[in-house]
Amino acid sequence: MKVYEYALKAGITRTKEFERKKLATHAVNVGIRCGHECTYCSTPSLLRMHPAFKALGLDPFDRGYAIVDPTTPERVARDARRIRERGMVQLCTTVDAWSPEAQKHDLGRRCLEAILAEPGWTVRILTKNAAIIHDYDLIEKHRDRVLIGLSITATPSMDEVISTIEPNTSPITQRMAAFWEAHYRGLRTYAMFCPLLPKVSCMADSVDQLVRLAVECDAEEIFAEPVNPRGSGLRITSEALSRDHHYDAACGVIPIRRAEEWSWYVVRLLRHLQSSVRAHSDIGRLRFLLYPSRLIPEKLEEIRRDDAGVIWLGKLQRQGAR
Repeated sequence: MKVYEYALKAGITRTKEFERKKLATHAVNVGIRCGHECTYCSTPSLLRMHPAFKALGLDPFDRGYAIVDPTTPERVARDARRIRERGMVQLCTTVDAWSPEAQKHDLGRRCLEAILAEPGWTVRILTKNAAIIHDYDLIEKHRDRVLIGLSITATPSMDEVISTIEPNTSPITQRMAAFWEAHYRGLRTYAMFCPLLPKVSCMADSVDQLVRLAVECDAEEIFAEPVNPRGSGLRITSEALSRDHHYDAACGVIPIRRAEEWSWYVVRLLRHLQSSVRAHSDIGRLRFLLYPSRLIPEKLEEIRRDDAGVIWLGKLQRQGAR
């Protein structure tokens, strides 16, 4: 993994999109490319026009490198002081503040310290790295102002599969242990199950295990989202799975590149989540993030008949879900 450094301009920024998702009002990102290198990641497509790629002579769709900005905490501290309208900051939205290259500069902790030094801010952490536990001592001092989320994308039985498509993240067992540790310490938690892939983690029993984990850890909210089918992420994912001989999982991913199969997958995933949350908790905790533009009409109408827990995004959200 090659690591490049690039100076960004932003510290804390408003994020209307994550506000619509009911995740945060503001965002902090510590770089452009995350060293966790998840195969399905949509960030390369989202940020493909960023000037960092041209400046560094990099192709945004190549793999094997990360781009980080070690000076981010300085701008975060500046913005945390000067912004008057304060709210919840998501750390991070496009990269991971506890990925290997971010850990080298202690960016997660330093950004947390900068934000929490100013009153009125709260923070929502999202990471795939169990290294977050090293910062629980800081979070304990501000326990009412921080929500901890470990992105958990499968059950432990799928650890080998996950190591193929999330190669530089912490194993699922370690992420779960970090989630439990937050609960034992009395810290605020929320669940993030995203993405749950066909034949990897969206089966009814797998979804039920994950929901029960969230409930047992007193997660305040249960977020989930179907995988984004746009771009090359699903192709890269299926190729990686096949290369490592996870053929069943690869065969589950390939079809959902097409709109009809993706639509069926979304409905099944939503129904499994709704059923499990209703059985173990309150459906009001479910936050199913859905951009419906690729849904075939038949499946869109099916979801509308019972859209408990769905956060409609994109055009439907602007018009109203019904």
